[in-house]
Amino acid sequence: MPDEIEPTWLTPAAHRRLEEELERLTTVGRRRMEERLAEARSHGDIRENADYEAAKQEQGLMEARIRRLRHLLKTAEVRAAESTDVVEIGSLVTVREDGEEQEYLVATPENRVPGHPLASPSGPLGRALLGARAGDRVEYQAPGGTFTVEIVTIRPFDA
Repeated sequence: MPDEIEPTWLTPAAHRRLEEELERLTTVGRRRMEERLAEARSHGDIRENADYEAAKQEQGLMEARIRRLRHLLKTAEVRAAESTDVVEIGSLVTVREDGEEQEYLVATPENRVPGHPLASPSGPLGRALLGARAGDRVEYQAPGGTFTVEIVTIRPFDA
């Protein structure tokens, strides 16, 4: 029996952003791509037409993004982070390392928000933070070596 794939956690705001992107790509994006392809075809033989080839490649990338968004939105777990004293997906965590503090959003890249660096739950720091409490010191292995951070505060992400 194959391993079950865990759904991607999305904040309601991230879910809305991705739905809007999908709507834009399937309407305006496809219309613009049709226009671009028609323009490129008008330049002559499509077998030797670099503009046409570039447009077809761009169309393929756009359609792949549409498929990815549809799958993501269909399988995502959409919920607001819960207020908790334990780091979970959706927590904003302030950590201290060498006297410097930094706040991270523990979430998947789809939840990226300007001003909040991500600690992905599949990455070394994010994995180390999950389940920890304020005051805990966690250690994680990264390409640059072994690092230890102290968890200063934990709060739910509310955007």
